[in-house]
Amino acid sequence: MELKVLFAGFGGQGVLLMGQLLCKAAMHENYEVSWMPSYGPEMRGGEANCGVVVADEPIGSPLVTEPDIAVIMNKPSLDKFEPNIKVGGTLLYNTSLIDREPLRKDIKAIPVKCGEIAQELGNIRVANMVMLGAFNKLSLNLPEESLIEALRDALGPEKEKLIPINRRAIEIGAGASVPLDP
Repeated sequence: MELKVLFAGFGGQGVLLMGQLLCKAAMHENYEVSWMPSYGPEMRGGEANCGVVVADEPIGSPLVTEPDIAVIMNKPSLDKFEPNIKVGGTLLYNTSLIDREPLRKDIKAIPVKCGEIAQELGNIRVANMVMLGAFNKLSLNLPEESLIEALRDALGPEKEKLIPINRRAIEIGAGASVPLDP
């Protein structure tokens, strides 16, 4: 098994963090992983994306040019990366910031209301965790605790108080998605 994933959006949306958390959680479950970030020079608001490969054997190349799954958080990233998704692949997209339907009919497109769900939770900054929960449920279905441990490591002890809302965002995201194989 080898799964190639692209996470893309604006800097500041936690796109790179989603990829890092996926890698750490997958490593905890004994998968091989690679993570390759790409971002503009801006601190926030510029383009940010990362390619993640998760496999059950050594990974030959960390490049993700034709993702099996694309996780898209904004419209410019949808415009840029939708054409690259593997035929028969999957697109998860944030309907809170994307006001159009995907154009391709040869992929499975799954809308996720990341912003609305995050707002209901009381913190728009957990929109990425909503999407991560949806992605995880539809793909590797790693144990939630592996994702939370990865998040705990990333946040450090000084931000431990953020774990409960992020856990809830992951849980709700998992429930907000539609299974790939109904």
